[in-house]
Amino acid sequence: MELPLRMPRNLPRHGEVRLRAFNDRDVGMLLNMSTDPYVPLIGTLPANTDRAGALGYIERQHDRLATGTGYSFCIALTTTDQAVGGAGLWLTSIEQGRATAGYAIAPRHRGRGLAGEALRALTTFAWTLPEVQRIELYIEPWNTASERTAQTADYQCEGLLRSHQVIDGNRVDMLLYAAVA
Repeated sequence: MELPLRMPRNLPRHGEVRLRAFNDRDVGMLLNMSTDPYVPLIGTLPANTDRAGALGYIERQHDRLATGTGYSFCIALTTTDQAVGGAGLWLTSIEQGRATAGYAIAPRHRGRGLAGEALRALTTFAWTLPEVQRIELYIEPWNTASERTAQTADYQCEGLLRSHQVIDGNRVDMLLYAAVA
């Protein structure tokens, strides 16, 4: 892909959410997201962070475009632009036509189907990139909410990857979900 990447002109949206760049107004949502015990283990948002930590996270998300790592989006409500979570499309395997997606909703906004809408928006955006032929999700088997999100967005479970990656110092199994163009 051509570097540096650029944020799309037509921001992806589906249902109640749209994906946009993170900005300083999203600090409150990030403070809430950092209280989740799992989210800081799988990303760069510090656990129980403060304003400075949230602003550092936002800066790192902007760097993802500049370095070609991928697209990091804030998930926002279409009606109010209130931040409710984050989603990313990671391009480390783009030479093989593969991208990896991820998503998280802040604890106070969960249970409304927003993650599924965000994943649908992210997937629709991914298909606009000619290099992307396959999008993969890696979900721990205990994370049934994330499995439901993947299924809602028409991802198919392809199997269990045993001892696939390290999270919090432990090797863990992951379910592989995928969508193909």
